[in-house]
Amino acid sequence: MAQDRKSGRAGRSAVQQGIREALAAGDMVPGQRLVEQELSDGFGVTRSSVREALQELAAEGLVELVPNRGARVRVVSVEDAVLITECRAALEVLCARRAAVHATAEDRTALLDVGERMRAAVAEGDLDTYSALNRRLHERVAAASGQSVAESLLDRLSAQMVRHQFRLAARAGRPARSLPQHLAIIDAVVAGDPDAAQEATRAHLDSVLEELRATADGAASSVVG
Repeated sequence: MAQDRKSGRAGRSAVQQGIREALAAGDMVPGQRLVEQELSDGFGVTRSSVREALQELAAEGLVELVPNRGARVRVVSVEDAVLITECRAALEVLCARRAAVHATAEDRTALLDVGERMRAAVAEGDLDTYSALNRRLHERVAAASGQSVAESLLDRLSAQMVRHQFRLAARAGRPARSLPQHLAIIDAVVAGDPDAAQEATRAHLDSVLEELRATADGAASSVVG
């Protein structure tokens, strides 16, 4: 029944959260059309809530509103991914420094647990789990930093990068290279060493940028050649 559907802030929130989760899980893909009626039925909200949510997601860079064609999941090019990652790097370095100072005992225990699970995922070749733990690690460091503005900005930037992050994690040999980088971040934060946390985070994001730029170069070569 239409009167049973969520509306207002509750409706917008349901759609926004649902789309973010679908993107993270790979249930929605870049370029996919977002049909108002389907979203309204799927999330049990009014169509006005769907329209408002799509407007807000467009402002966050997750959705594109195409004149006369409706909405679709934004396609993030490799070039865009490089620009986004450069911004992420600055924010993540800030968060890592602060996390090394402000992390609680609970934060440190959780980070060590994530590190052990990442080791196991790499050993077992479980790329889906490793990719999910990768996101969890970066989210946990940001939360431990107490820098709520940076944490919110990182949430938005990371949501735009889901497809590229998974592709990097799935690249042959990439998890084995990135695992020591992630463990170095964990060790520095747990040890309460902000300088080491900063350097480990910068080294990791520099590595991500290098991989992304190589992807862009390879794509350009394939087009030219």
